[in-house]
Amino acid sequence: MCLTQKEGLTAMITRNLFLFLSQNKYVKGKARKWGPKLGAHSLIAGETIQEAMDTVRELNAKGLSATVDHLGEFVYTREEAEESANYCMRTLDAIAESGVDCNLSLKLTSLGLDVDRNLCRDNMMAILETAEKHGGIFVRIDMEDYSHLDATLELLHELRQTYTNVGTAVQGYLFRAEKDVDRLKGTNIRLIKGAYKESPEVVYQKQEDVDANYVKIIKRHMLNGSYAAVATHDHNVIAEIKQFAEDNGIPREQFEFQMLYGFRTDMQEEIVKEGYKMRIYVPFGEDWYGYYMRRMAERPQNIVFGVRGLLSK
Repeated sequence: MCLTQKEGLTAMITRNLFLFLSQNKYVKGKARKWGPKLGAHSLIAGETIQEAMDTVRELNAKGLSATVDHLGEFVYTREEAEESANYCMRTLDAIAESGVDCNLSLKLTSLGLDVDRNLCRDNMMAILETAEKHGGIFVRIDMEDYSHLDATLELLHELRQTYTNVGTAVQGYLFRAEKDVDRLKGTNIRLIKGAYKESPEVVYQKQEDVDANYVKIIKRHMLNGSYAAVATHDHNVIAEIKQFAEDNGIPREQFEFQMLYGFRTDMQEEIVKEGYKMRIYVPFGEDWYGYYMRRMAERPQNIVFGVRGLLSK
């Protein structure tokens, strides 16, 4: 086995380990005291709405837009779902009161999708009503694992019969991604590669295949005349999309780039200086553990970053 194969195997094993840990309740219970040592503070904008708004103001001052996401995992009761929905509405109130350039991102499971579909719909409608009251703040439904995909798209379709300030995400590692993009023509889509561990029956397994399909669906959505939120830290993809937009006469107002808070900050600011819109995904909240572990799993350099933080304390 050559060195690159060994590195690939190590990365796969390490990724699977961090994905397992992201769902481990015992480790999660110990995580809060480890957070600062793991470097979580550099990827999470605090635990409160006020801390999130402070972070967004700092980003806005650099010409960066934002979307905030109150982190939460494993909602099993109506009470938890309603509490999460109320928190989203309080966050929208804070965005409006602060006057910041910011959207809201959320997950349907946090609003009760696994508890009762109608409960989740009602919670989403209340959130979108609040967003409209504040001038139509855009609300992004984040895509979750494959088992929730159809339910998410079905609910989005229902919501868009009434509301225009709502969109979702499409994951490029899925075989069906191109069909979903076509189905969502005219919708503001966040285009991502995908972060969940899924069956080989539904996702590409080779990174080069994921990358190729990802770029393909971005271009297809843009050519459809739809708004594209290109969420990637890959400078090669960013350069290709810039050139594609120029070659095809696609105005910069029809797309934006997105990155995660705490990653590639120099590139974020450089893209803004070039005249493109850059939006930063800003997670916050006490339940940061699952999000942080998935970020560690995605890229080997993220893991190194976290371990260095742990050993430096």
